[in-house]
Amino acid sequence: MPSSDNADGGWLLLVYRVPSEPTRLRAAVWRRIKSLGAIYLQNSVAALPASPAAERSLRLLRNEILEMSGTAMLMSCSVLAGEAEIRSAFTAARDDEYEEIIDKCRDFLGEVEKEYADSHFSYAELEENEVDLIKLRTWLQRVRERDVFGGAGLQAALSSLAECEEKLEAYATRVYAEEAESH
Repeated sequence: MPSSDNADGGWLLLVYRVPSEPTRLRAAVWRRIKSLGAIYLQNSVAALPASPAAERSLRLLRNEILEMSGTAMLMSCSVLAGEAEIRSAFTAARDDEYEEIIDKCRDFLGEVEKEYADSHFSYAELEENEVDLIKLRTWLQRVRERDVFGGAGLQAALSSLAECEEKLEAYATRVYAEEAESH
C-alpha cells in the first residue's frame, strides 16, 4: 500500500544539534526520528519523504529540539543527485522493520505453541495473546503507512501476520472448547 504522497520526489531534511548532556536528550531525538521512519544521511541529518503528515511531525520534533536548548532546521528539498541511493536507503529501512515484525511473529507463534505444549487453554492466556496480536497489527500498519516506495518485505510480513491470526483463531477455538468442557 505505497502512498502517493511523495509522487514529486520531494524530501524533508531535519538538520539538528542536541546538547551532549544529558544523553537521554539525544536518545529521545533518535527514537523519535526512527519512529517516524526517517533515515539518517549523516550524523544529525535525517531525511523523510515529503508529505503533510511528515512535515507536521518534523516541525513538532524541531520545536522539541529547540526546547532542549538544541538547534534545528527543517528544510524541504529535491535531490539533484543521489535520489536512487536515498530511496534505496529508505526502502531498506522499511524492509528491516518488516523483518523485525516477521521475527516478532515467529516469537508470537512460539508463544502460542507453548500454550498448547503446556495445556494452557484459558481466557486469560487468550486475551494476552490477542493483545500481542493487536500490537503486531498496529506496528505493521505504522510501517506500511511510511513505506511510500513499496518495500519488498511487505508481503512476507503480511503472510507472517496472517499465520499468527490463523494460529490464534485455532487457539481461541480450543480455549472455548476446553472452557465448555469444564462447565
